[in-house]
Amino acid sequence: MNRAFQLLAFLAAAVGLLYCTTRPTTTATQSKKPNVIFIFSDQWRADAVGYAGNTDVKTPFADQLAKESVNFKTAVATMPVCAPYRATLLTGQYPLRHGVFYNDKPLPNEALTMGEVFKDNGYKTGYIGKWHINGHKNGEHPFSARDKPIPRDRRQGFDYWKVREVSHDYNDSFYFDENDQKHTWPGYDAFPQTDSAIGFIKKSKDNPFLLVLSWGPPHNPYHTAPEKYRKMYDPKTLKIRPNVPKAMVDSARRIYADYYAHCTALDDALGKLLKTLDEQGLADNTILVWTSDHGDMLLTQGVLRKQRPWDESIRVPMLLRYPAKFGRKSIEVNKPINTPDILPTLLGLCGLKIPDTIDGKDVSKGILKPAEYPIDAALVVLPVPFHEYNFQNGGREYRAVRTERYTYARRLSGPWLLYDNQTDPYQLNNLVNKPEHAALQKQLNDVLNQKLKETKDEFLPADEYMKRYNYTYDNKDSLRPPSYYAEIRPK
Repeated sequence: MNRAFQLLAFLAAAVGLLYCTTRPTTTATQSKKPNVIFIFSDQWRADAVGYAGNTDVKTPFADQLAKESVNFKTAVATMPVCAPYRATLLTGQYPLRHGVFYNDKPLPNEALTMGEVFKDNGYKTGYIGKWHINGHKNGEHPFSARDKPIPRDRRQGFDYWKVREVSHDYNDSFYFDENDQKHTWPGYDAFPQTDSAIGFIKKSKDNPFLLVLSWGPPHNPYHTAPEKYRKMYDPKTLKIRPNVPKAMVDSARRIYADYYAHCTALDDALGKLLKTLDEQGLADNTILVWTSDHGDMLLTQGVLRKQRPWDESIRVPMLLRYPAKFGRKSIEVNKPINTPDILPTLLGLCGLKIPDTIDGKDVSKGILKPAEYPIDAALVVLPVPFHEYNFQNGGREYRAVRTERYTYARRLSGPWLLYDNQTDPYQLNNLVNKPEHAALQKQLNDVLNQKLKETKDEFLPADEYMKRYNYTYDNKDSLRPPSYYAEIRPK
């Protein structure tokens, strides 16, 4: 009898050992919270990747990632400019709620942020790269805080810290560590920043972690990518979007070549980090997001940079890979995702409670069930035009919505832009105020009004918001041309 029990025990142990050796990853994945890695660059627009159909730019690692990820094809920057995007990303709030609707203004310490929420839920937290939400005090030089360390109580819940407020010098740039000690990133800074991210991942792999990696390029200056990457692009061979004015095509080709060089350099850095996740056995249980804060006009519509409501400015690439939930396959989401929606979506995927302070919506359940996707239109706002797009440079306050198909924008003076992006992908034919599109315009205007109501946005002149938040304009940003007052005068 004893021998029979011994034989049964031996068989049970053998079966148990076989089960454990064949399925350890699944058991571990079920019991451990997913890691979160959020990688974003500065000013990388949605069409500047191979997987979006661009045959000029070389982005093999992003292209491969797209084959394994959720591809948000209508990812929209709520306010397409640096500091407002970052504050919105970290809080899940719209700019007029968190108050950073102008570059170099401070995000309040009282804000509840991504770093704090994840840290409170047991995550290790790290931030590397550009910050741009510490800001300066009234009366100080507009860029006075850009080269200073960020105090510990202003780091919004992030502990691992290799950060500079702002720099657009991407070669041998400096940063500050957790103890405010100044260091240099040797060479092209995105590469050692990525190495630092890899070091954090290796040290933190036994605990759930949140890591934000914020690269500076491909933001101008465009010509500062390493020579190796610049040699990959011949301006004469590059295709230019048809919404670039003919007189600017040669200039655009030169800018594209340098811009794409930055993109390819960053793509190499992305590939190195992805390889690390596979080698460390972390890829399956890691939510990885790769995106950008906003795009760059790159001379489309005859202008450079951002803040404008055209697609080249507001649309960004956005891939989300989470193999444990979605597998390693391409899933396309055509409906919009807006900046405030990113944080609640990450929290939803991690099974964490979404704080009441967040304005955005968790879209995670709608990724595989389109009928449950909660967003039909993304809100885009510019409460105060500033810097490169100030009033004298043509900047105007506006509010807009971007749906899967349409763009509609309104200024204080009234309807401004209406595009059917399906039939007019380069936004060359403005349909606003055309009688045959009156019904569509009214429908989209109603959608915009509903968004403004939901976000308690009164759509006031810029000065009202500057006074409300006790902000001062930088340099000549407050100056208006005479035409401004004529435009907003009631008709």
